[in-house]
Amino acid sequence: MYYLTYRPHTIEEIDNVTPRESIKKILESKSLPHAFLFVGQKGTGKTSTARIVAKSLNCIARKSVEPCNVCANCKSIDASSFPDVLEMDAASNRGINEVKNLIKESSFLPIAGNYRVFIIDEAHMITSDGFNALLKTLEEPPSTVIFILATTNPEKVPKTIMSRCVNVIFGKAKKEELLHMLHRIVTLEKLKVEPAVLDLISHHADGSFRDAAKLLEELVLQHKLEMGDVLGYLGVRSKESLLLSLHTKEAPQALAWIEEFANAGGSFKNLIEELLSQLHDLLLAKHKIGEGHPELTFSLPEITLLMKLFTEAYVSMRNSPIESIPLEIAVVEFYNKRVSK
Repeated sequence: MYYLTYRPHTIEEIDNVTPRESIKKILESKSLPHAFLFVGQKGTGKTSTARIVAKSLNCIARKSVEPCNVCANCKSIDASSFPDVLEMDAASNRGINEVKNLIKESSFLPIAGNYRVFIIDEAHMITSDGFNALLKTLEEPPSTVIFILATTNPEKVPKTIMSRCVNVIFGKAKKEELLHMLHRIVTLEKLKVEPAVLDLISHHADGSFRDAAKLLEELVLQHKLEMGDVLGYLGVRSKESLLLSLHTKEAPQALAWIEEFANAGGSFKNLIEELLSQLHDLLLAKHKIGEGHPELTFSLPEITLLMKLFTEAYVSMRNSPIESIPLEIAVVEFYNKRVSK
């Protein structure tokens, strides 16, 4: 899988620029914090960065903050077999007993490296009792122990825990950062991909490096790297057609369009995302923000209704036996409510 194969292995390879620079400065400083809190949405590089920090601290041949990636310690950490780096998924190990075991582990001296590094993913899932047990260790940790907590929901992490950590914010990936990663993958995979296609993938990644890599891989596996095929797969070509159909035509034509889109193998997830993106533009234009789309003159109530219906369809899609059904229901409800008014 691309997002695993091509995840960064050095600080310079971290595509998310702001946390990259923060981590670099921290590792260059004379004193290290004993606990980090990595905050950001999924796919922004939190876990990959945590492993790079673990390698940097335990690299045998390190001459700067960069790990060498060739020594036994670096290779062992990359293979998830290094005894001094322990990873815990708090989503499934969230209770007091699991945290107590982790605290017990932190009392031991390093076996093969300079530091014992404990990486706790989805840290916000730890129970209140678990956090209370962890608090004292975070206040007075052994000098050879580093904790790295990663979370997508910082508001669920107690303030007492946050105050003991150095916070590193992993914001949504910027377009240029996503493109940098995609170019790296394309080069290493020796793929021929138009810049416009990579630009389109970055637009659909929702600020996630992982999602961008996965979308590129989907297109490669389905041999859809030509712009026309990509547009069809993502639903971009037809998003305006569907909204125009909803605006100017009757329900049968709109439903026929959805059926044709399904038969062409289009992605309804991406289609609905694009529909919502365009409706968002229209909503802002109604409030004198942005230009919108002149060819679409939906009223404000129609825009908000479509946004509500498409959002519900997006959520329902994961449980639908037929992917097109939630969107078809949304279209029918839109026509019914418009007619009833």
